[in-house]
Amino acid sequence: MKTITPTAANESSDATYLDVRLLDDYQHSHIAGAVSNCVFEVAFTDRLEGATPDKDAIYIVYGANEKSKEAEMAIEKMERLGYTNLTLLEGGYTAWTAADLPTEGTGDPPAEPNIPEGTHQLDLGQSYLMWTGRNLLNNHNGRVGIKSGEVEIKDGKLTGGRFVIDMTNIWCNDLQGDAHDGLISHLKSHDFFDVEHHPEAVLEIRSAKAIEDAPPGTQNLIITGDLTLKGKTAPVELAAVAGVTPEKQLAAQSSFLIDRTVWNVLYGSGKLFSRVGMHLVNDLVDIEVKAVTLPPS
Repeated sequence: MKTITPTAANESSDATYLDVRLLDDYQHSHIAGAVSNCVFEVAFTDRLEGATPDKDAIYIVYGANEKSKEAEMAIEKMERLGYTNLTLLEGGYTAWTAADLPTEGTGDPPAEPNIPEGTHQLDLGQSYLMWTGRNLLNNHNGRVGIKSGEVEIKDGKLTGGRFVIDMTNIWCNDLQGDAHDGLISHLKSHDFFDVEHHPEAVLEIRSAKAIEDAPPGTQNLIITGDLTLKGKTAPVELAAVAGVTPEKQLAAQSSFLIDRTVWNVLYGSGKLFSRVGMHLVNDLVDIEVKAVTLPPS
């Protein structure tokens, strides 16, 4: 892949600059005369015909900085489409501005969304709790209904919360008919969750701590709390990917394991029964949670 320094690029009068960063970053500030086409959007290749129609012209492609790979990704896509004269701007836009070369734009940086302080209710239409259980040969997965939920925000940070889980509302995604109904009936029975006597489970969030230097899109929050299930309360800790939507909704997703026997869900446990044969069920259950708050009113 050909590269060029910002100073050398600025001396080239016959090249077109292609900015492949987010549109709002381009609008804030970009190389003077550059064309915008965000590589993260599915329409990137479709827009090339209008933005950069001449496949034999000279294009200098740039992203945010030396570490960010959007320019390299754009060049790979363009080469596959037949563009013949593509050059990567070394150091991206950060290097260009460090060299004090010509830029233009609104000068207004993209606003970071934030969530107001206080109690925020869960959006039950977007939030869910999924489970996966296994035995020696098979696995099943499904959902459990969330009856209600709320989180507490202070100084822009998650400080607490409470989720009420409807144990009467369990279903399986991979079975149908009698097989589905048989499994759900068994899960609701005394063998597993004893729903008749324990119709609800509760997850209480006690604290949340940010994971320092976590890249966007990775687990960035450690949440500790207590899970009450089948009448037993025990601590849980989970790592989540959390953030704030443009609509100022807190959104978090987490995938973690619990040992069901801690909560007296004992059926088929190999560590608690000397011989269970084909009734063996793994002690560990995969839990996947997505929590999204309602937009502030």
